[in-house]
Amino acid sequence: MSEVIAKTQQLLNDKKWARWTALILIALMMFFGYMFVDVMSPLQALVESEKGWTPNVFGTYASAEYILNVCGFLILAGIILDKMGIRFTGVLAASMMFIGACIKFYAVSDWFAGSGFESWLNSWWISMPGSAKLAALGFMIFGCGCEMAGTTVSKAIAKWFKGKEMALAMGIEMAIARVGVFAIFSISPIIAAKLGTITAPVGFCTVLLLIGLINFIIFTFMDKKFDGQLIAAGLKTEEKDPEDEFKVKDLGKIFGSLNFWVVALLCVLYYSAIFPFQRYGANMLQCNLDGITPEAASNIFRWFPIGAAAITPFLGSFLDHKGKGATMLIWGSILLIVCHLIFAFVLPSTHSKLIAYATIVVLGISFSLVPAALWPSVPKIIDEKVLGSAYCLIFWVQNIGLCLVPLLIGNVLASSNANNPAVIAAKAANADFIPYNYTIPLIIFACFGVAALFIAIFLKALDKKRHLGLEEPNIKK
Repeated sequence: MSEVIAKTQQLLNDKKWARWTALILIALMMFFGYMFVDVMSPLQALVESEKGWTPNVFGTYASAEYILNVCGFLILAGIILDKMGIRFTGVLAASMMFIGACIKFYAVSDWFAGSGFESWLNSWWISMPGSAKLAALGFMIFGCGCEMAGTTVSKAIAKWFKGKEMALAMGIEMAIARVGVFAIFSISPIIAAKLGTITAPVGFCTVLLLIGLINFIIFTFMDKKFDGQLIAAGLKTEEKDPEDEFKVKDLGKIFGSLNFWVVALLCVLYYSAIFPFQRYGANMLQCNLDGITPEAASNIFRWFPIGAAAITPFLGSFLDHKGKGATMLIWGSILLIVCHLIFAFVLPSTHSKLIAYATIVVLGISFSLVPAALWPSVPKIIDEKVLGSAYCLIFWVQNIGLCLVPLLIGNVLASSNANNPAVIAAKAANADFIPYNYTIPLIIFACFGVAALFIAIFLKALDKKRHLGLEEPNIKK
């Protein structure tokens, strides 16, 4: 017994430097992934003028990230994660992100423009340019890898920080990822403006994804050593107990859980008002602030993820020591509603940059409250042996919304501005900037927030009834 205790005291994750180094390695992979997700978001106007991508096309391209996930890949990803483990799944995910990025880079590059391949792609499904079709394909493959990576990272953190600062670690990982959005909204317009093309920032982020893959490979060596220590300490066996091994039929247990569906619905409703908004946020600011430059709009919008990154670790630490996770979900939903309504009605009438900055930061705070409370709560309500599948299934439900909402917003934006005199005049003049009216799309985003609020209130009532522990701290004294 004393020998086992001695061995457990020497576990790699008991050493602060080791578990936090592991966190940084996997968080940087997600940091680069988040940069690539939004590399073209602040360039919507440039993409429309350079590549001919209308709002409908841009919305379809944005939805492509989630299409294969919605068609079932994320369910498969969960099975792979629980069957094959963190190391195999993470390397596969990072490789898919890099491969998808390479395809997208080629699609928007000068090598593709004017090629026979582009002519062939232009010859069918004429509602989208060939560059958008190929970029969408690359974004699909990248999206599969990115969502698989996100669930893998969540399970890896749950493993390395079990009984330790789990919410803080998840908060810091999310904060690092959010900084990736800040970084790309800062530098993507600058790189594109200096080189006069959207190709350069896409290529830059593609190289960063290769570095992220290398980082995760380094992490796999640490994780393999950690597993060896767990086996030596008797805390894990090389062969899984048949009772503990994941089985496909376990998916039915997850789908049959009310707890799962409440969390999944809250997730899809909340994130449908966040990630699709990021695709259009910079252009919305440009339209509502008297046609400021894309660079100026991006400089305002980039503070959205910084608001999230700045306080997410503190919220994670609060959750570890004080709890109140369900309450945080409610307040995050309320702030989301308020921010979108301000964008819809206050900003167009005032054209105030101060209001824009303040609202963006508050939206970032909302984006801290919900994820910081949501993801560490999942291990409290889901069996560890199916935790990877549970995360993937939550992401799968989320991806249904993230796939459909950009399509919805793109079509609503186009149809609601079909008779807008300013838009008609700008298009007739072949202007580089089209002054769209974003009121209706923003009301739709606010409605998603209202629905998320009702689900969050129901989840808090369910927690009180079933004693799920969502309001309790993660670290037990």
